[in-house]
Amino acid sequence: MANTKIPPELVDDQVFGGRRLNINGDMRVAQRGTKTSMQSGYGGPDRINLLSSSLGVYTMSQSDTSPNNFGKSFKLTTTTANTSPGASAYAILQYKFEGHDLQSLKWGTADAEQITVSFWVYTNKTGTYNLEMYAYDNTSNHQANKQYTVSASNTWEKKVITFPSGNNATIPDDNTAALNFNFWLGAGSTYTSGSAGDGNFHSTAANRAAGNVNIADSTSNAFRITGLQIETGTQATPFEYRNIAQEEEQCRRYFQHHNFPDAAAVMNGSMWQTTSMYGAYPFYPQMRTEPTSTTSAATTFDVYTPNGQAASTPAAIYHQNHSPQAIEIYLYNSSGLGTQGEAVWVRSDTSGGETATFTLDAEL
Repeated sequence: MANTKIPPELVDDQVFGGRRLNINGDMRVAQRGTKTSMQSGYGGPDRINLLSSSLGVYTMSQSDTSPNNFGKSFKLTTTTANTSPGASAYAILQYKFEGHDLQSLKWGTADAEQITVSFWVYTNKTGTYNLEMYAYDNTSNHQANKQYTVSASNTWEKKVITFPSGNNATIPDDNTAALNFNFWLGAGSTYTSGSAGDGNFHSTAANRAAGNVNIADSTSNAFRITGLQIETGTQATPFEYRNIAQEEEQCRRYFQHHNFPDAAAVMNGSMWQTTSMYGAYPFYPQMRTEPTSTTSAATTFDVYTPNGQAASTPAAIYHQNHSPQAIEIYLYNSSGLGTQGEAVWVRSDTSGGETATFTLDAEL
């Protein structure tokens, strides 16, 4: 029987699911919310990272402006301009993959797969942009880039870019950074003064963002993206939608924001001493690696004794002994929290006006 190629318009997510390698491509999950005064880091929709050096200051947010079939988009707004970037300046939006998720590419073998990236873009800043595929390797790094053009101001345009296979690049089967897709938004001459990339791997820094616009040249500039789909092969298939529960769970491998309403159960524990209690706070799903953690103030939590009475409000909170599945929480008050050895539980206390939160970060 002859092989028959299935047209993209006939691809059914129910049958051919799993085509989209990236998470949160429709930008619906935004655990961090809006982040202002950003030069690097995560903000707005999950899994999109800003990497910049000496080129503008930005707000990262989730936007309701989107093309048909998409309800949300990622938005980057320039809030501090830089009209004359230094030679080594740059601003990049990144999507990062860990090695575990890319073994199907079979890079480093004769059967290595190509990669196609499709996305929708909306910006007032028309002109030339660069999308770069940057691969980490055990021996060296590999980069390939192609230009795309935004033709119309503040109009959704779909772009499709195909990159070569990494026959000579290997992807380790582990949880470390393996492959970045870099959306260049501006740069200095170190990265822009070369020739337009043809999509093949190269090592010329000046070609990485050749001819790129500078999104930081005005505080009137904004850049939106949605419908991001990164998949194997040479053809862009229709965007693969997933239900919100799947999308949220996959995002939580890298970042988790736990927000507790007033008087909500938080965790169980026991009194190590009369002044301190310990408890393990488990989370789901397992995270990529041991996360870094932050919490709201100790005063946003109360320790309850077995008779249901609230003990003294903790004066200090510590978190330690992290694993990908749990962290250890330690609450302390020199005035006493309970009876040594007794079981206790912790509730949130937002009566002071501050929200009770745990934040866990295992991003690449």
